[in-house]
Amino acid sequence: MEETISLKEIFNVIKKRLLLIMAITLGTAVVAAVVSYFVLTPTYQSSSQFIVNQSPQEQNVPYNVNDIRANVEIINTYNVIIKSPAILGEVIKELDLPYSVQALSENITVSNEQNSQVVTVTAVDEHPALAVDIANTTVAVFQDKVQEFMNVDNVSVLTEAQLSPNPTPVAPNPVLNIAIAIVLGIMIGVGLAFLLEYLDNTVTTEDDVEKHLGLPILGVISVISQEDMRSNQMSFQPNRQKRGGFNAAQKESV
Repeated sequence: MEETISLKEIFNVIKKRLLLIMAITLGTAVVAAVVSYFVLTPTYQSSSQFIVNQSPQEQNVPYNVNDIRANVEIINTYNVIIKSPAILGEVIKELDLPYSVQALSENITVSNEQNSQVVTVTAVDEHPALAVDIANTTVAVFQDKVQEFMNVDNVSVLTEAQLSPNPTPVAPNPVLNIAIAIVLGIMIGVGLAFLLEYLDNTVTTEDDVEKHLGLPILGVISVISQEDMRSNQMSFQPNRQKRGGFNAAQKESV
């Protein structure tokens, strides 16, 4: 027989395990906040841009679609050259960086908008000033070295990276991390609540009796606390003494 679950049962399970769900959600949020603010190292990024234009000997020739398309296509080659050991090795040497070529390559991204001749070189580092130096030096070294590799001179620096007065780290993002942790905590809490409810085979309510045994409910024994028992005993004892006209006190006096 296929079992189904109603919205009311879902709500009851969540209500029953609400403290568990809230505790897990709060715990994941606190862990995310601690990791974001005290464990992860903030990183900063800075960008420098250069533009691929016509060669000097062609400046008197008006632009056409083929020239622009050729320049855009060659940008893909420039992107590979920028992250090559020939360029990054020189950057490491000039700035005396404590990085290998592979490590520096992972901290540099090269991108350009679609059908655009503007290339953006973005450097990421734990120190904002060093991120600025890496971005500017990478573009400068590429501008000098590209003539040796491709025998071209059509790269001009468009925008140099600048160090802002109050640099803002790009990572980690504590607000985003905490928001993700809260969502993840709710999902884990709700999932654990339904798992515990599924594994709980104890009979605690009248519905459990009908569900597991298939028997109708004839009566229910109420729960009596210790206070109820003490209060009932005080009122029950005199009645029992008077039952049938018998009184223990009268017997002693006779």
